[in-house]
Amino acid sequence: MPQNNKNFSLKNVKDNNYTVGKTISETAEQYVCGRYDGNPCSYETYREISENSDERYEYIDGEIYLLASPKPAHQHVQKNIFSAFIKWFDQKECQPYTAPFDITLSRSGKDINVVQPDIVIICNLKENLDEHGNYTGIPSLVVEILSPNSIEKDLIKKLDLYMSTGIKEYWIVNPMNHQITIYQFDLKNIIQTYTFGNNDIAASFEYKGLKVSLENLFL
Repeated sequence: MPQNNKNFSLKNVKDNNYTVGKTISETAEQYVCGRYDGNPCSYETYREISENSDERYEYIDGEIYLLASPKPAHQHVQKNIFSAFIKWFDQKECQPYTAPFDITLSRSGKDINVVQPDIVIICNLKENLDEHGNYTGIPSLVVEILSPNSIEKDLIKKLDLYMSTGIKEYWIVNPMNHQITIYQFDLKNIIQTYTFGNNDIAASFEYKGLKVSLENLFL
C-alpha cells in the first residue's frame, strides 16, 4: 500500500443492494477522494495506489476496485478457455493474453478506465505499445469469468464499458451455473447475444470457427 502517511482503507461498493467489490477509501483528512461523499477517485489516485502496491486494482468510472485472488474453479475455467484460444489462434495475427494485463479504455477520450480482464484477444499489440511497453490499444474480444463478488461489476459496469469503447465481443463465463454468454457489439450497441449451457459448444460471433466446448469446462 502507499507509504508516507497515506492511510487507505477498503469499503464495499454497492449496486442495487449487491456487493460489487471493494473500493479504496482514504481515511486521512487531507485527502479529497473517498470521504463517502460520492465524489469519484481521480486517475492519479489510482495510479499512485497501484504503483505502490503488490495488489491488483481496476479503475472504473471513478471507483478503484481491489481484485481478489481467483479461486481454483475460476483458474480451472480460465486455463481451459485460454488453452482453447491458444490452439485456435496459433500462427494467426491476433493472439490471446491472460491476466494480469492492464487494458486502458475511454468512452469520450477524456475519461480513463483501467481493467484487467481474465482473457483478451489482441490483434495490434506491437503497434500499440507506448514508450514504457504498456499496451494502449483496444482488444477485439474480452473474457470475464464471474465470481460471487464480481457479478454486478462484470454484468453491468463492464458490459457497458466494453460496449462503449470499441470492443467487438464480450464473453461472460459463469462457473456457478455453467454457462457462457457472448455479446457482439457494433457502433456501441449490442447486435446479438447468445447464452450457451449444459454441454453446448460456445461459438464466437466475431471469429468464425473459434469454439469452446462446455463439456468438462467447469469443475
